[in-house]
Amino acid sequence: MKVALVHDYLKEYGGAERVLETLHEIFPEAPIYVAYKNLNGLGSHKERVKKWSANGGIKSSWIQYLPFANNLISYLKIIAPNLFAGIDLSSYDLVISSCNTYFSKAVKVGKNTLHISYIHTPPRYLYGFTTTISYKNPILKALAEIGHHYLRIKDFEVSQQPDILVANSKAVQARITKFYRRDSVIIYPPIDIERFKAARVVGEGGYYLSVSRLVRGKGVEIIVKACSDLGLPLKVVGNGSQLEELRKMAGKTVEFLGAVSDSHLPGIYASAGALVLAAEDEDFGITPVEAMASGTPVLALRSGGYLETLSEGITGEFFDEPTTASLAQALKDFDFRKYKYEELVNRAEKFSKNRFKQAVLKLVEENNRKGDNK
Repeated sequence: MKVALVHDYLKEYGGAERVLETLHEIFPEAPIYVAYKNLNGLGSHKERVKKWSANGGIKSSWIQYLPFANNLISYLKIIAPNLFAGIDLSSYDLVISSCNTYFSKAVKVGKNTLHISYIHTPPRYLYGFTTTISYKNPILKALAEIGHHYLRIKDFEVSQQPDILVANSKAVQARITKFYRRDSVIIYPPIDIERFKAARVVGEGGYYLSVSRLVRGKGVEIIVKACSDLGLPLKVVGNGSQLEELRKMAGKTVEFLGAVSDSHLPGIYASAGALVLAAEDEDFGITPVEAMASGTPVLALRSGGYLETLSEGITGEFFDEPTTASLAQALKDFDFRKYKYEELVNRAEKFSKNRFKQAVLKLVEENNRKGDNK
């Protein structure tokens, strides 16, 4: 079977890229089509991703050759639907697109091609969800909304093209139903559970933990402020445009660790008393599963994908409002000693990489006779 993978672009490494990497593990000979790639932005993952080129390769569009393409990629999203529509994959038997913000689901496929699109979320900036971008200039904001109106129309059009839409959570499935008016199946993102289980630490955690990109919409400022006000020890893992702002508001008990390698992250999780999360309408959220796999409970905002990953009272607790006061009260009430390692790990197993691979292969097997039925 001739297979191709499609991804919006490769310039940072997050949850969507973990999905792509696992798809590449399932189909190692498949070429990967992207709008643009900048492997230098992948940090510690760069060398691993570079090896993908040894097989099918990573094939980027003409955007790759534009001056300052790395800075322009966000502004060029207005042409993204047409850009991907110009990528002809009609010679492939199976195309799997990994789609978030840049309309990779718009690729052209043949009448006998099975096209499965893994939707990380309908583009957040088109449908009123919090994003990392905030337009303060009213003229830019008005121009952006005109562009977004056009892109909402295109997004609906191209969302009708794939044969199967896969949602990464119930929260995203509900968005697909609402905005695309289509059914979808849920396959949770892959988490390397065994890697985190191996870091188990016996004893009480000595600090609270935040693991996130430090950008608008992730709620890290709420966590930093609450822990600073209460004098609670907090370690912050991650980098981003909010770093200096967060440093200025942080108290003496807050430590910023920056980017942490994959090899060190499990130990940081395992030694923590709890992972704290405050992002609104999170699409899925890999970090709470990583924490649970490490034997660490979670304190999260009652919102989005956290409602699916966290089992209240068993693997952690929720706080109800995205405010410092709401989180501070939850921190005062939180007792990380009540949670059992076995229950935390058992919950995390639901989201393992092996389950993801099995679900993808089963979906392909059940639908690979598409061409015979057309």
